[in-house]
Amino acid sequence: MLYWGDMSFILLIPAMIFAIYAQGKVKTTFDRYLRVRNSRGYTGMQVARRILDSQGLYDVPIELTGGHLSDHYDPRKKVLRLSNAVYNGSSVASVGVAAHEVGHAIQHAKGYAPLMIRNFIAPIASFGSQAAWFLFVIGLMFPATGMMDIGILFFLVAVLFQIITLPVEFNASNRAIGLLENQGLLSSGELVPTKKVLQAAALTYVAATVVALSQLLRLLMIRGRRD
Repeated sequence: MLYWGDMSFILLIPAMIFAIYAQGKVKTTFDRYLRVRNSRGYTGMQVARRILDSQGLYDVPIELTGGHLSDHYDPRKKVLRLSNAVYNGSSVASVGVAAHEVGHAIQHAKGYAPLMIRNFIAPIASFGSQAAWFLFVIGLMFPATGMMDIGILFFLVAVLFQIITLPVEFNASNRAIGLLENQGLLSSGELVPTKKVLQAAALTYVAATVVALSQLLRLLMIRGRRD
């Protein structure tokens, strides 16, 4: 059995607990500081626009998007998309998240290597994460096909995507804090809760990487038993 009947599933339990904790942490931290208005009264959109313009990125538009914590920078269309709570919000959480996403736009403009690598392997990783298990199961049923190893290779690309995402996210947060401080968009006291919001968000990426590595180790263990 590949799932509950397979004792290697135990490997995933600590990682899954960590992932659940990280998701809860980012939600509670964001919601907490979403109620703390920044002293300058800037909205997330205003902060994002000011930082973009200060970096010469006048051609990067800012769009309102649906969802909660759905904020992102689209490198394909060079568009910054902010959720309503961030776009129109004037909290320290709204400003921090907006600045973080601008950090990705700056990375893109400056050709930040980890971001370029992540963007390059993203389509392969997306396909690999979906196809890996199917190929692996086929390989389990028909070992001579070699599909098990192909499935593992596909999943390995997905794991590499998660790993390379970590420096991308940490760097974007560091850029955000630096720009907010240097441009006087937040007071020194407001930078502390802003860092907490971004650190909580980063924790979700760490958790995703831990889960992916645990899954990879599990696949290798199952393959090893087949040998």
